[in-house]
This record gives sequence, structure tokens and C-alpha cells, in this order.
Amino acid sequence: MAETERARLRLAVVGHTNTGKTSLLRTLTRDPDFGEVRDSPGTTRHVQGARLLVEGQPAVELFDTPGMEDGMALLDYLDQLAQHAGTRLDGPERIRRFLDTPESRRRFEQEARVLKQLLDCDAGLYVVDARDPVLAKHRDELAILAACGKPLLPVLNFMRSPQQRGAAWREALARLGLHASVEFDSVAPALDGEAQLYDKLALLLDGYAGLLRTLKEDIAVQRERRRQDALALIAELLVDAAAWHLAAAADEESVEKATAALRDKLRRRENRCVKALLKLYRFRAADFPQHALPLEGERWGMDLFHPQALKSMGVHVGKGVAAGAMAGATIDAFTAGMSLGAAALAGAAIGGLWQGADRLGKRLLGRVRGYRELGADDAVLRLLGLRQLDLLAALERRGHAAQDGIELPRDAGSMWAAAQADAADGGAAAALRKGRLPEELVLARSQPQWSSLSDDYENTPERRRAIGTLARRLGGDPP
Repeated sequence: MAETERARLRLAVVGHTNTGKTSLLRTLTRDPDFGEVRDSPGTTRHVQGARLLVEGQPAVELFDTPGMEDGMALLDYLDQLAQHAGTRLDGPERIRRFLDTPESRRRFEQEARVLKQLLDCDAGLYVVDARDPVLAKHRDELAILAACGKPLLPVLNFMRSPQQRGAAWREALARLGLHASVEFDSVAPALDGEAQLYDKLALLLDGYAGLLRTLKEDIAVQRERRRQDALALIAELLVDAAAWHLAAAADEESVEKATAALRDKLRRRENRCVKALLKLYRFRAADFPQHALPLEGERWGMDLFHPQALKSMGVHVGKGVAAGAMAGATIDAFTAGMSLGAAALAGAAIGGLWQGADRLGKRLLGRVRGYRELGADDAVLRLLGLRQLDLLAALERRGHAAQDGIELPRDAGSMWAAAQADAADGGAAAALRKGRLPEELVLARSQPQWSSLSDDYENTPERRRAIGTLARRLGGDPP
């Protein structure tokens, strides 16, 4: 086979009815709209195709085939054809003889589509629902598929289910000469699930080993790129929230009105970040029902500014937050816990001495005239970060065939902490729960023009640098 002819690998996805063949393709292609997924047999009736690209060029063609429903009867029919042939036939010739018979267009029409597609491909992925018991019909259909003379890689699907029978399936597959198999849960795939699948395929298809290695490397690069983009989205949300302030007259009514506006703005800003994360990972808002859109009532199981939501994340909650009416607001937030001199120095260092002094002077003049400045409380910033990191951890471990909505734990940050278990001191989740806020957020507090929620928003190089540094910190990398 010439090198140009090996440039594209063709794989038939085959198996019994309702084992998750379409689900596997949805997850491999990251396309939640591919095919139709229902918990009923015979959903796929025709062969459907999809492509995996590397650098914009097709590398692998995948073909979703109908489920095989009557393997036992078909194997008997193949044996009858062989007896009447008058000569000994090998496996592929037996299958081709069958495809020429009227029965391939009548009783065994569905099986014929599967076998024709497998003969036309380089190999097959035999998808197994590992929750099913191993039955005679499975053994017979495997014998029929093996007769096509194409390499078969069994894919054990739904292995995360407590009802999985992985050991029994491996034993049955080995008895049929299929000693190589791979676990791949199309609903909740392991982070290295695709890499394992393509590594096993490379062992069976030596001529395509280079192509599969390139595909695997590209998938790893794309995954890391998505992760970095997601962390940047979260970091920008936190900088926007930390930097944004509202001015209000000192009377109680004005402060309460400004607090309500601050809380509404931050809720909506969080909402934009959630939408962006879902889009980045190619999921829909409907996949995350905890996040009610539009913003009404409880969200994520509990509102961002609900005092109990702030307490349940395991961080210290100040008196202002616990009070309820002022939940999430910090009065005179522009000093961000720094002395006035330190705030002035921070502004001057980032925006230039006179520019920083001018902005700070205007804000101080407002103080003198009796205005107060409100910003997000530390606890709210921590909760914002923890919830986004948990959503990111869930998206990285979710297959595009999943039908159930994304559910996050009440203990914000626990999923991300588990995902980052190897990071020192528990990683970003632990850092957000306790101790000082990240330096970038402390700095953002003194730079209200850094917030995209502000009327005088400026996307300065210093702002972009702070977001990049914070994103690396959230990802567990050195800032």
C-alpha cells in the first residue's frame, strides 16, 4: 500500500444493538449532535460517517453502523451457504457470498449493512456494553465479524457502572482470539481514554501507527489548549469581579441599592463565564441544569450570595457576609485591605505614576464628599473561583454522549481539588479556600478600570498579564 493511500484510516464502529456505538462516536468527535442516542434498541438504522481531523486534514474516518440483532440465525445461514458452495471458502469469501444473496436485502438487511461497511474499512471497533452478560448471540456475532478478515478492537463501554462485567467479557473475548481490548466509557471517559484507544489500535494496525501517534499527540495538544483557555476565562472573571466597584451615597438606602446592583452584575458576569466554558467544551446550557438561565431563584443548588453558600465552601465568612442584607459587599473596597499609601503605590506602579494618582485622587475626593465604594467581598471571589474550577473539572471528564445533567458537589472546589490531588497543598482549590487572595486579585482591587463591568474599562497590557499569571496559578503552574 502506497504512503498516500495510508493517509486516512477507515474504522467501522460495530456491535450488538444498543451498546453505545453512537455514544462512542459522539465522544470521540466531541459532537453531541452526531446521530441519535436513545435507551432503546435499533436507534441507528443506517451507516453514518464522521471524520477526525489533524491540522485541518482528515486523518480518521469513523462509520456508525446499525446494531446486529440476529447473529445466531445469520451464522446458521452462513454455514448453510458454505455447505452448498461445493468448495471450501475462507471467511471474507463467505461474507461476500452472503451479501450477494436475496436474504441480505430481506431478513438480514441490517446485518448486511454492518458487514459490507466492515469489509470496506481497515478495521473495526467492536463496542461492548460491559453491563450486559456474555451470551451466545454475542459470541456468534463476533464469529461473523471476525470472518470479514479485518482487525477488531473490542471497546468495553460503561465500565464505570457498578454493574459492569469487564472480567467476564475479557475472558470471553480471549476465547475468541481477541486478546487486545480497551476500556472507554463514552459517558465519563478517562482523561487518557482516547490515548489508550489509539495506542491499542496502533498495535493492531502497524501501517497506521504513525498516523495514530500524530492523532493522539494532536488530541493532547487540543485538550491542553482548551484547559488553558478555560483557566483564562475563569481568571478574567475573577479579575473583573475583584476590580469592579460601585459608588453610593453614605445613607443606608443608597448603599443597599448599590449592593443589589453589584450582586446582580456579578451574577450575570458569572453566567457569561459559565456559558463560555460550556461552549468551549462543546456542551449546551441544557447540559448544566443547576445553572438556571435566566437568573432566577436558586442557582448551582444555592445562590452565589446566599450566606449558606458562602459558608459551605469551607472558607472564613466575615460578619458582613453573614448578615444577609449586605451579603457579598465590602464597603470602601478600593483599598483592598491595604494602607492608603500602598494602594497609591500599586496604582502608580501599574498605570503610571500620574495616571494612577489621578484615578486615586478622584476616588478619594468621592470619599471626602461622603460617597462610599462597594466591591465584592473576599468570600464571594473565592466562591466564584471554586465553582468555576469545579465546572471545569466536570467538563473535562464528561463525554458528549452523556444524557444526565452536570451535577456539582455542594462543597465548592472539591472536584477540582480531587483532579489536582498531586498539586502541592491541594492546588488552587485549597489556596482559594484559605489564606490571602491571589496577588493578582489584590492588585485588581486597586484598578477599577480593569473590570469589563466598568464604564471606563481598559484592557491594558498589565490587566492581560495579571489574568495570564492568575490562570497559571489556578492551573497549578508557577505564576
